[in-house]
Amino acid sequence: MPQEAILVLDNEPYIQLTLKALLETEKYFSITADTIEMALNHFSRYGISGLITEYRIDQVSTLDAIRDLKKRFPGVYVMMLTNGEVEGSEYEEIINAGVDDFFMKPFSSEKILLHLKKGLKQREILLQKNRLEKELNRVGMRRETQGGQVEGGLPPLGH
Repeated sequence: MPQEAILVLDNEPYIQLTLKALLETEKYFSITADTIEMALNHFSRYGISGLITEYRIDQVSTLDAIRDLKKRFPGVYVMMLTNGEVEGSEYEEIINAGVDDFFMKPFSSEKILLHLKKGLKQREILLQKNRLEKELNRVGMRRETQGGQVEGGLPPLGH
């Protein structure tokens, strides 16, 4: 299985280095960014499986970028970390933007890794489901172009 790429988006160098080291002990390919623009460039260049991001980068919310990423890469797993207080309405907006897990700093390394592994497994299941649905649709389209005939020349059920 190829290494999964995890992008760490945080403008605190200590957090970047800490998470990068933690991810690499688990054999993930980790990439760091300290701006939203840099992170978006990395998504264009690498097959990113997961994003671990701070809520605010240079006092700007990352939610618009997450919404965009979730549209372009619906299977990407997103974990958000923050050291600032989050109001109830903000928390709801965070989850609605597509954030899969949310943690306050300081965080437990074990908890981060456990949620990351779980999130990446769910991501793989979603991607596999999407591949199977596409294959079923492709097979269904092929059956329709054959005039409704199935193997053995019998019409589909219900005809």
